[in-house]
Amino acid sequence: MFTTPVRRAASLVRAQYGPHINGKFVEGSGSSIPVLNPATNQPITSVTSASPSDVASAITSAQEIFNAGTWSRAPVLERSKALTRLARLLEARVGDLAEVESLQTGRTIREMKVQLGRLPEWIDYFAALVRTQQGFVAPTQGPLLNYVTRVPLGVVAQITPFNHPLLIAVKKIAPALAAGNSVIVKPSELAPITVLEFAELAVEAGIPASALQILPGGPETGQAIVSDPRLRKVDVTAGTAAGRAIGSTVGKNLASYTAELGGKAPIVVFGDADLEVSVNGAAFACFVATGQTCVSGTRLIVEDTIYDVFVERFVEKLKSIDKRIGDPMNPKSTIGPLISASALSRTESAISNLPPHVQILHGGKRLVSPSQLDSFPLSKGNFFPPTLVANVKPTDTLWTEEVFGPVVALTKFTGEQEGIQLANACKYGLGAGVWTSDVGRAVRVSKEIEAGLVWVNAHHRNDPSSPWSLGSGARTGSRRLRVIRRARARLYARLRLKR
Repeated sequence: MFTTPVRRAASLVRAQYGPHINGKFVEGSGSSIPVLNPATNQPITSVTSASPSDVASAITSAQEIFNAGTWSRAPVLERSKALTRLARLLEARVGDLAEVESLQTGRTIREMKVQLGRLPEWIDYFAALVRTQQGFVAPTQGPLLNYVTRVPLGVVAQITPFNHPLLIAVKKIAPALAAGNSVIVKPSELAPITVLEFAELAVEAGIPASALQILPGGPETGQAIVSDPRLRKVDVTAGTAAGRAIGSTVGKNLASYTAELGGKAPIVVFGDADLEVSVNGAAFACFVATGQTCVSGTRLIVEDTIYDVFVERFVEKLKSIDKRIGDPMNPKSTIGPLISASALSRTESAISNLPPHVQILHGGKRLVSPSQLDSFPLSKGNFFPPTLVANVKPTDTLWTEEVFGPVVALTKFTGEQEGIQLANACKYGLGAGVWTSDVGRAVRVSKEIEAGLVWVNAHHRNDPSSPWSLGSGARTGSRRLRVIRRARARLYARLRLKR
């Protein structure tokens, strides 16, 4: 087992965490929540929640610094330079933070190094973009000068999930700070450590203390944040039920709302796709992060002309993955455990409630034997193998509802239109994947699939410049900087220069 990397990662973690308010860690007055290593279910550290009074205090200081203009009215160049410094500080800490991220989420170190390694790009992107979006003169009729600028909203809150703790936090924080807002973040209580440590980097970069505050905690903390009428925007990544409830609360205060919620991404594989590439690509789409992402490929839709050979190769691929499930700190390990015992139980329940007409082609049972890769005791953690379930119908629960685990529904289709119909036979529309070697088909099908983001011969790839318009609102791209600010128009008439 890779005990040395685990010890090293643990040494980077503080014995206790609390809210990060006004530029420093404070002792929260809420309950203490243990943070567990999903690979062992042993505690890593504990976090004291932000109580409702802590939340109110943090929002007050955020509002005060916004009104003072220390950050909100700072020259754009000054904000941009501070964010660039933050990107460099993050770049220098990526290795350490990747280890901590692996420790608290159970995701493999190979995934975390790749994922966190790109995060400085997002900060750099918005640091540069904000310099170019400062104002313009709008065409008007008559002797008027219409000068339009975009100004920060005020205090904005961001609720981030456990599956990509620092990734999603950075993608939300960077544009919000670039725009001049004061930002309140509530990370998931299951994996808050890296987001809390990121706040320390922000202070070191010169971002004013109250411009970014991190308030860890569970539902009580979250409710206290999103119900505060002083917030001008709430940005949430969560499950659909939680997102609806938060949206209802936010709406009563007439605050802006952005939500990225649940998903059941289809992976449509056409007969002309490169077999080896599509098998490997579909496996990545389905099982990266152990299937715990909103755009995981959870519905595998394969054309009948290659169905048998594709499924045979795909099952072989899953067997090879099984042999490399081990200690998440092992660089050779492929997928890690589910985030919690309750997530494992939910996944097992999804399997036990399958209808009789389906067939489990691979997986389906919790892993309890020692790892074939490194003898890691899988029984101590929340490990579940990649699971493939065939003959699933569009009316089955496995087709329509999220499991948020490594369980994939498999079916076949005949002809392009049926493939599109099956892809769209779901209430979700976040992401989708298409595998084909035909450029015309790639264009046609990607236009017809109802999803905010469609990958062709790829999956889980993204760039700071690309819109991630999922659920309600955009998470990245140039549009993101627009929606995190408001327009202010100034109409000038009958003015003349004094001589």
